Amino acid sequence: MDKPASRGLSVQAIVLFEVLWAFAALMFFLLFGPQGVNATPTSDGFWYWLYGLGTGLFEIGAFAIASLLCFRNAFSNQVVSGRKVWLGIGIGMLCYAIGGILFTYWETVLGRTADISPGDLFYLVTYISLGYGMVTAVLDRRLNLDPGQWFIVVAIGAIGVAAGVLISIKADNAEKQAMAFRGWDLTPPAIAATAPASSDVSGQPLLAQATTTKPSPAVSAKPQKATPKTAVTSSPTSSPAPKPSSPPVATPTPSVAPSEAAEPEVPAPAWVLTVEQFLGQFKKPINSFYIIADVFLLIIATTLLLAFWGGRFSLSWRMIAFAAFSLYVADMWFRYSSVDPNYKSGSLPEVFWVFSGVLFGLGAALEYDLSRSRRGARKRG
Repeated sequence: MDKPASRGLSVQAIVLFEVLWAFAALMFFLLFGPQGVNATPTSDGFWYWLYGLGTGLFEIGAFAIASLLCFRNAFSNQVVSGRKVWLGIGIGMLCYAIGGILFTYWETVLGRTADISPGDLFYLVTYISLGYGMVTAVLDRRLNLDPGQWFIVVAIGAIGVAAGVLISIKADNAEKQAMAFRGWDLTPPAIAATAPASSDVSGQPLLAQATTTKPSPAVSAKPQKATPKTAVTSSPTSSPAPKPSSPPVATPTPSVAPSEAAEPEVPAPAWVLTVEQFLGQFKKPINSFYIIADVFLLIIATTLLLAFWGGRFSLSWRMIAFAAFSLYVADMWFRYSSVDPNYKSGSLPEVFWVFSGVLFGLGAALEYDLSRSRRGARKRG
């Protein structure tokens, strides 16, 4: 009688810990997310670095704990769903945690926002391993779905495909607009370069400084549009009387430029640029793989949810299904929002990554507890 109680206490402790972990992550995202810290002038400084580190730790911790719980099932002879199922899911959780470590290092420590980071290599293995484990769970169980349940599976699959395609199209359009906008940003310095019509020697260094300061194109463009008008109307008519008016027009730009250039981008090491350049070639196929894999996991999760519905082990597989749903939501949001050049990770929908790891861990813990209690009941019988 003491052993079942200790087992119950163990699973209760795991469930309580996982729930508290998810709640703490939600509060962290709500209180210190982009709507809070990232909106302040210090968003690029210490506080944003601390926030990025915190979000990374919540995600890494959730998937690392889930991997340990899944491996416990994989190396147990008592688990009902099969050791291969939990081995595949456990490898996926471990690879996701390693990918999170690399992604957090790349973004928070190095300060890079690469399209494809080394963490994506482990994320790819995550989807393959998760797909293997979940498909094995479906194949090991005889599916007796009625037509209504198959209709639900097809409908959710169609909705997932449609949402993935729409988000991909919107993300591609947003990326094209962002590239066009960055192209238009090059025009103000080009216009300003043709501005100096005055032959004053003292004015030329000021105009040269205004045209060569890259960090403040928006500030330097307006004075440069004003200087040609004064120079054209004053230089042909008379001599030195109007010329002192040109330095006051150009003087605001040198005083603004140093403050704008006070935060130069730290150059990345050569090996980082090499890795980003190499991985950037595979941006489109990797993003397409993510969408296809998310839709596939969504369909498999729905099938598992309906196949295990109402049984003794339905609760654990409901957690697994909801974990796949959470992973789908977070991935779709990231696919759409990351095309923004000013994007910074840590927005509220990304908390679903933490929820996904927590739900995978809950499913593994519940499966292990139910399997041990079932074996104990057989022995007593």
